[in-house]
Amino acid sequence: MSGARTTAAETAAETTTRTEPLFGQPLARSEDTRLLSGKGKYLDDLGHGALIAAFVRSPHAHARITDIEVDAALEMPGVHAVYTYEDLAEDSEAMAEGLPLLIPHPAIIAPRNGFPLAKDEVNHVGEAIVMVVARNRYVAEDACAKIDVTYEILDPVVGIDTARRADRQVHHDVLDNVAAHLHHGFGDIDAELARAPHRITLNLEVERSASMPMEGKGVYARWDSDEETLTFWSSTQTSTSVRAAVAARLGMAMNKVHCIAPDVGGGFGVKIMHPWPEEVMVTWAARQLGKAGISNEVKWVEDRREHFISSAHERGQVQEVTVGFDDDGRLLAFDFTLWHDNGAYLPYGIIVLINTATQVLGPYKPVSFRVNGYSLYTNTVIVIPYRGAGRPQGVFAMERSMDAIAKYLGKDRIEVREKNIIRPEEMPYDFGLMFQDGRPLIYDTGNYQAGIDKLKALIDWDTFPEYKKQAAAEGRSVGIGVGAYVEGTGPGPYEGAHVLIETSGKIKGATGLTTQGQGHQTTFAQIVADDLGVDMSDIEIVTGDTRRFGYAVGTFASRGAVMAGSAFHVAAQMVAEKAKKVAGNALEIDPLDLELRGGHVCKIGTEPGADGTSIALGIVAVLSNPLRYAFDAESRLATQFANVDTDMTIPPIPEGEQPGLEATGYYSPPRSTFASGIHAAIVETDPVTAEIHVERYAVVHDCGNVINPRIVEGQIHGGVAQGIGGALYEKIVYDEHGQLLNASFMDFLLPFVTEVPDTIEIDHTVTPSGLNPLGMKGAGEAGVIPTTAVIAAAIEDAEGFAITSMPISPSDLFELRLLHASAESEDESPKENS
Repeated sequence: MSGARTTAAETAAETTTRTEPLFGQPLARSEDTRLLSGKGKYLDDLGHGALIAAFVRSPHAHARITDIEVDAALEMPGVHAVYTYEDLAEDSEAMAEGLPLLIPHPAIIAPRNGFPLAKDEVNHVGEAIVMVVARNRYVAEDACAKIDVTYEILDPVVGIDTARRADRQVHHDVLDNVAAHLHHGFGDIDAELARAPHRITLNLEVERSASMPMEGKGVYARWDSDEETLTFWSSTQTSTSVRAAVAARLGMAMNKVHCIAPDVGGGFGVKIMHPWPEEVMVTWAARQLGKAGISNEVKWVEDRREHFISSAHERGQVQEVTVGFDDDGRLLAFDFTLWHDNGAYLPYGIIVLINTATQVLGPYKPVSFRVNGYSLYTNTVIVIPYRGAGRPQGVFAMERSMDAIAKYLGKDRIEVREKNIIRPEEMPYDFGLMFQDGRPLIYDTGNYQAGIDKLKALIDWDTFPEYKKQAAAEGRSVGIGVGAYVEGTGPGPYEGAHVLIETSGKIKGATGLTTQGQGHQTTFAQIVADDLGVDMSDIEIVTGDTRRFGYAVGTFASRGAVMAGSAFHVAAQMVAEKAKKVAGNALEIDPLDLELRGGHVCKIGTEPGADGTSIALGIVAVLSNPLRYAFDAESRLATQFANVDTDMTIPPIPEGEQPGLEATGYYSPPRSTFASGIHAAIVETDPVTAEIHVERYAVVHDCGNVINPRIVEGQIHGGVAQGIGGALYEKIVYDEHGQLLNASFMDFLLPFVTEVPDTIEIDHTVTPSGLNPLGMKGAGEAGVIPTTAVIAAAIEDAEGFAITSMPISPSDLFELRLLHASAESEDESPKENS
């Protein structure tokens, strides 16, 4: 681990005097010293001697490929290989076949997945057709420009409205463009709507956006001809799964393939897809060229335009909500229909759609509920999870409905929410539905009223009307918005961890889970340090390296701490129990009377290092792997046992135990745990320019027991900033021909620090989960989930007219003002349906 070094004496003194557990302490991230001093190793820091790949990508959204001419490229000096789909087919069917459907679901009607290189037809701008491998990127790009691809242009399907009309098709055999139809619910929705005293219908839209990690995708592969092994590095969120996918594609045994995730410069979901075409192609090319004796190393690093046009997008949905409610605002019926744009292919399944359709319920308990969700093909980039993964869209639908009910009834917006929330005594709350993990949708714990109470105090909810009045007197328009969410976190099926105590007393920990900046090295070390009674400076944590840990699921769905953290706890506890048995054997003390503290195994109530009642962990590690049963006082080994009788006989390892002071532990949850929270924002809208400024932002969050409050708050800060971007700036814009109009940071706007409040006000409620041994819930996506709904509500409060589509720019708001002014004489309040 990086960080300031301490002497053994200082460390011993520090650990001996430490009485408080490290779990729950706001410790500084131990990895930051290395990263901030320029010592990080990202994908493009590797493989400087490798050949470089580049891709010819389709300039058309929909077209048939009628011919590919590559001779001019092959003749260029420095070009080593040019590959098309035909080259893959010649090698093997496994290489040529379409990418697999990663997450099947019964609601998927017509799965259509792309190929590593396009076969016959392209279905979005940016789809890879030809791969060039050359001595450097300059030569590779020049060679790509010399490749002549002939196309027969087809009419593209762009946008949800066009896909719904179905007068043209993305895939010729999917006549209605519907990839999946998800239908579920509970109660008698039609009867409840019929007898509800009041009904409102809302038409809502959340536009397409995309995650934009600072580091795009990248792959570097190295083939070893002597061992016939493949080692590759990928900027990925799931190294073990990419390894398995590549091994299957290349027809190789798993033990001959290794994948390492180096430092990863952000993921946010886009890097959970696997295998990306480029991961397949680069690894395959390294093997092909290595066997040919040309070069055993190939690398590809995505540029920003490639990320825009060929990686993945998210968010885009059109929604229709009909709510029935009583005079108190009690939600009797929630009828929800949504149309989701999944892009040209469906390799990841319909997780985004499932999350929207299940997480739309939030902390509320409608009497009846129905969802009809349609996932639609369009000739645009594929859609897979992006931080929040369908939850922001669901929260937008529910929270806009809550605000509409409050406005209709003339009630306080929080009062309406309080009428509908699930109470602590009702936990666990079973909706009778299925969640994305294939397990029942059951909220394990939560106290939503406590969160509301804390938020009202944090944002000064009750005094805001006076502030609004004062601002109006000054010629300023301000508004306040609120939004609640419940997030399923920590889905299974499992994660694992390995913990080893070396003979030096140092601890090595490893998990297959990957890291993209979440502070895993720190939080996992906090857990292990408590379990083994050592200082964090003695612990090294490795993530995402299949050479160290071969089985994992991945980093997504706010599952890192819950899943891998629990696995580290299980493994460390196993090691601790083994250490007690070995030490108890040596000390002739019942293991039940021993504990791990201060880097020693010692008798409970005695000091670490005390003669006859304590053994250092490093010595216990030696004893766990005995080479001889006895030694005398003159032996070199005996000098290590300063506090142990050197005339003793080293006992054998305890019966049934394996040599070595190490263990591998796995954690598999019975079902997902559910974190929750409620946010509020105060915004000001400029009366002339229609600029929107977020004055204050407050968050009350419940992620169960918190490992490291500082890291959790950092996650919330980042999520809120991303949420503000999604609410006000970030929008992917296609024209009717399927051309992406804003494929650069000149046009796709990201929030700067100036667009985020100086202080994000944070408070917590803590309702520990009973589903994992440490009572944790996930935190990674909490900041982003309700932000769009919250800011929409605040703008609506400031302006006085409905906000139904997000994100919203100053230009959008200006046009809405004009529309509202032209209809000023009409009643713009929601009408009760006849």
